[in-house]
Amino acid sequence: MARIHPEGWRQIPASGALARELETLATLAESLPDDHAVYHGIHWTRINRDHALFGEIDFIVVGPSGKLLLIEQKSGFLDETPDGLVKTYAKAKKNVSVQMARSADHLRERLTVFLKGHAARLDTLLYCPDYTVRQPGSAGLDPARIVDASRREHLAAIVQSLLRDEVRDRVVLDNIERFLADQLELVPEVNAIVGQAEALYTRLAGGLAEWARRIEMTPFRLRVTGTAGSGKTQLAMAVLRDALKAGRRPLYVCYNRPLADHIALIAPPGGEVATYHQLCDRVLRAHGEIPDFSRPDAFARLEAAFRELDPGDAWRFDELIVDEGQDFREEWRDALLRLLRPDGRAWWLEDPLQNLYGRPEVALPGWVRITSERNYRSPGDIVAALNRMLPLAQPLEAGSPLTGSDVEILRWKDATELIDQTKRAMTRAIGLGFRREMIATITFRGREHSLFTPFDHLGPHRLKAFTGTYDLLGNPVYTDGDFLIDSVYRFKGQAAPCVIFTEIDFAQLDPLTVRKLFVGATRAGMKLILVVSEQAARLLADSVD
Repeated sequence: MARIHPEGWRQIPASGALARELETLATLAESLPDDHAVYHGIHWTRINRDHALFGEIDFIVVGPSGKLLLIEQKSGFLDETPDGLVKTYAKAKKNVSVQMARSADHLRERLTVFLKGHAARLDTLLYCPDYTVRQPGSAGLDPARIVDASRREHLAAIVQSLLRDEVRDRVVLDNIERFLADQLELVPEVNAIVGQAEALYTRLAGGLAEWARRIEMTPFRLRVTGTAGSGKTQLAMAVLRDALKAGRRPLYVCYNRPLADHIALIAPPGGEVATYHQLCDRVLRAHGEIPDFSRPDAFARLEAAFRELDPGDAWRFDELIVDEGQDFREEWRDALLRLLRPDGRAWWLEDPLQNLYGRPEVALPGWVRITSERNYRSPGDIVAALNRMLPLAQPLEAGSPLTGSDVEILRWKDATELIDQTKRAMTRAIGLGFRREMIATITFRGREHSLFTPFDHLGPHRLKAFTGTYDLLGNPVYTDGDFLIDSVYRFKGQAAPCVIFTEIDFAQLDPLTVRKLFVGATRAGMKLILVVSEQAARLLADSVD
């Protein structure tokens, strides 16, 4: 089987002309031997969008000797004119042979410069799987280099024959892959695939939600210990929907306010969604007790008042879902369980690696426990990088088939360089094709101690940052920006296609530091950029320059 660059193409659904190109890529992958490499442009583009380095070329196949075959695919019908084959588009007609010659000349010129004078051997092939060329001699191309509908089953054999070459140039062989992968800077066409990547994660991670909900016991007490990206949130949402559909009243409780706000937005109406302290506040207010948050011990008093209060039938639930259970205290467990009706069902969702507050594990005697160590959210190379960098007690399992999103590390030595490198990471993320709403910048330090808290801009980027206040409806107030920045503490439980994890600095790789790095990195659904101090970079087991 041929090597395909970039990877991840099998997981991308497509239709129309794109589907035809995927069919061709599958044919090349399965029919060519493993000493051949295929570079493709399906769902991919370059950082430099000012001009096309390949022009109209769809595939480049590199043979074992280093010879290149440029394949242009023209699906659908073609016109045979006195000037050669012509492809008609909505607003223009293009001469196929002229297009291909121009692309080949351009690529040959760039390769000659890159290979320092060594001649790159290029050939071209037109593949038109839907059209039979009636007069190959007048098509403007060598008939031997046209594979039309009458010969499409021989595509792979013809490709091999055109790449058969006994001449081997070591310089070309050693550098051609670097040129095609690095010089052209192939990166995901994010707008085309980010939704599909999220759909793929939802489908793969749905197994936890499927099987956990099939467990039966009386009383129902299930503890789910799952790593980041294993599908705990999907499970929580499925349990909420099941309860409401069955006429049962659900209560979802988590620790972090941003996560509760996020769940409240996506959860179906009819249940109660709150952080533990929001729940305490709501119950107390419903009984006429108004907490005084101006006191230094306000939250301790709030918790004690809630424990001592009889909540009454108005605050009884049929389904209890505790999320971020690793952040809860044992006394909170007891206060919550008393809200369950006698036949109520309880779910406890947790991830010890996301315990950022150093709290001991809550004992749940008699509960059934299931575990999931597979991360379906983050691409495999992000998971592999975390396994190399962090001294994890148990290696993470990669559940996503997506790859090709290498972890990038930018280093800084002082505050000025930290700001500059963070701005560079933001520009880099935009250059990779991510829209601003797809990018989350996460700080290693909490909001109270972060260098970035006072900022409303970073260079040209307007920051969307939590102000520390809430509006009259209890919604968090953010600054008027379009580039989200938040702390790793607040963003825990959420995710973004592209994550910039910045302000990373530590003197030792202790357990809390490992957990913070794990939490921040596993928020990434497609791309991860780390902005790391020189000191921290030296302490990591594996750093990427």
